[in-house]
Amino acid sequence: MASTTLHSRLSTTQSPAVTRSSSSLRPITGNSLTWSRAFAPDRLLSAVSHSSLRGVGGSVKPLITCAAGTAPVAAANLAPGTPVRPTSIMVIGATGTLGRQVVRRALDEGYDVRCLVRPRPAPADFLRDWGATVVNGDLSKPETIPATLVGVHTIIDCATGRPEEPIKTVDWEGKVALIQCAKAMGIQKYVFFSIHNCDKHPEVPLMEIKYCTEKFLKDSGINHVVIRLCGFMQGLIGQYAVPILEEKSVWGTDAPTRIAYMDTQDIARLTFIAIRSEKVDGKLLTFAGPRAWTTQEVITLCERLAGQDASVTTVPVSVLKFTRQLTRCFEWTNDVADRLAFSEFWGTYLSPMPIFMLALHILTSDTVFSVPMNETYQLLGVDQKDIITLEKYLQDYFSNILKKLKDLKAQSKQSDFYI
Repeated sequence: MASTTLHSRLSTTQSPAVTRSSSSLRPITGNSLTWSRAFAPDRLLSAVSHSSLRGVGGSVKPLITCAAGTAPVAAANLAPGTPVRPTSIMVIGATGTLGRQVVRRALDEGYDVRCLVRPRPAPADFLRDWGATVVNGDLSKPETIPATLVGVHTIIDCATGRPEEPIKTVDWEGKVALIQCAKAMGIQKYVFFSIHNCDKHPEVPLMEIKYCTEKFLKDSGINHVVIRLCGFMQGLIGQYAVPILEEKSVWGTDAPTRIAYMDTQDIARLTFIAIRSEKVDGKLLTFAGPRAWTTQEVITLCERLAGQDASVTTVPVSVLKFTRQLTRCFEWTNDVADRLAFSEFWGTYLSPMPIFMLALHILTSDTVFSVPMNETYQLLGVDQKDIITLEKYLQDYFSNILKKLKDLKAQSKQSDFYI
């Protein structure tokens, strides 16, 4: 029987030296963690082998590399069955900052939306209330995936691992299993959200994993669209707006990083335009907001709109780098070190950030996460004026919040009068 085989390699090395080619990424030296799966229409065979991740002296210095390719065999011959409607989509990561906006947009546009959600004590009832179908599955448990994909035409992958999870579990091993399941089950289109410039920073584990996943998806042969993102406006609410209103400290660094934040509603809208356009099939797109902002510029804008000054606690990037190197000395703190790297890059300090807000191990003075969008707007037939700016987004937020606070204060005074 014909089968499709996909192989991936996840390696750790003590040396940062890596050779890259158009078809693979190969480590020059070091131990490797190899993870491979073989798929056929009637069976799913998997094997996982682990090797030591510890380096000299017990330190852990992971450099994540991968090699992905398809065996030169005939494509899987899936028997014909019930036709799958193009409007049938599966959203992975539907409860996240971006995922929920993708679900809302899909439902508004008439799609039949299925959401893959991990079993949890508090069910994602809001997705059902909106009209989506919720199915239980877990990317860290590949055996739960195939049944959830029956009858699905398009997968929209917004998922990333939880902060407390090892980065590889969901973002690499889980995604490899998902892509292979999609290939074996004849999924017609796969939309993958990645990170802008992930191909330029192999020293950051999650960015390297995103880049490897892009390559793995391309090599799988599935019709796909890769969308790289820069940053979400929604993440700035909890990061800066709320603390300023509550007169709490705002944490930041002296990093000059500039990020072109984009509203997740705009990202969702552009995503579905891309899905419907055959001109975009197989392409890599990058979505960026109208302007790139530094942390200090965002704080200043929030101060102006809130009508009050912020209490800013600045942590030098050098402190974060030192802390990250210290945590690298112990295997159990390895993921903590990677999370600290995220803080270094995005100019934030150990605060919850939205999906794709990750970090570089080494900052440069001219780090800018933005791209010109003119060609993308033209390709998608979108008017730049329809993309919300950060000023407008935050102005709307503060206007609504301040109005509600004013109304609550007025109600409180009225109650006091009658008491």
